[in-house]
Amino acid sequence: MLRVLAVDDEKPLLEELLYLLRSDPRVLSAEGASDATEALRRISRALESGPDGADVIDVVFLDIHMAGLTGLDIARLLAGFARPPLIVFVTAHEGFAVQAFDLKAVDYVLKPVRPERLAEAVRRACAQSGLPEERPAVAAPGAGSAPVVPVARPASAAIPGGPPAPVAPVPAAASPVAASPAAARGADRAPEQIAVELGGVTRFVAIADIAYVEAQGDYARLHTDEGSHLVRIPLSTLEERWAARGFVRIHRRHLVALARIDELRLDAGTTTVRVGAAELQVSRRHTRELRDLLMRQAMG
Repeated sequence: MLRVLAVDDEKPLLEELLYLLRSDPRVLSAEGASDATEALRRISRALESGPDGADVIDVVFLDIHMAGLTGLDIARLLAGFARPPLIVFVTAHEGFAVQAFDLKAVDYVLKPVRPERLAEAVRRACAQSGLPEERPAVAAPGAGSAPVVPVARPASAAIPGGPPAPVAPVPAAASPVAASPAAARGADRAPEQIAVELGGVTRFVAIADIAYVEAQGDYARLHTDEGSHLVRIPLSTLEERWAARGFVRIHRRHLVALARIDELRLDAGTTTVRVGAAELQVSRRHTRELRDLLMRQAMG
């Protein structure tokens, strides 16, 4: 399995790249560096530790345009070592492909990064490293030992393993965010989909298909049964827009569709919820409110 370093000076894009890399079962570990200096320090430490060292790096996914040294500069420096890591360039610019392949790059991936295109870059890196190129089957996560409270669902709620059902609206008075009458009227007219950008193409994701939302700075990651999408909308904005659609804040980092919660887990003073395969922490300030909402949902 590959040990990867991703380098990009735009934090949201670096987080997106790391998220996709860590989702690939052929990647053992993926760490990030936000500038050339940090990247060179980590790579130097990896080269000093040798091929069997704890800090070894097999592949560097490298942006080209960065402050200070560019990705091409880093690749030229690495070319002077006896056993440098493989290089995959990840860039928004098409014009450097010839220089990149002159530097023996494994691949040249254009931004915005498409998951299937990145998977192909990982496959090529595996092939050049002599590792299996196909994705191994991923076993289902095991059940935890902590006590859990199964969440009773009304008949209209989604069935685990089945297709997602529309989210049942939560009355404004029960929502953690007190919506004004104007906001409530606006929610009734709000679109049923949200636009996301993927590979230069605008696609539309049904809000009813979204299980939970994760904050990533000024961005938000929408998690569905089919995957995830990054949108440039703060979590607080989605919280306000989707309160009447049954989305509730459970943590400063997470917004969850109430009808998609499968379990409420209590363990040594910590509260978590299971949403599909994901286990999300509930902050203390939201715990009681969430339990009340789940009880109301169970009672129909």
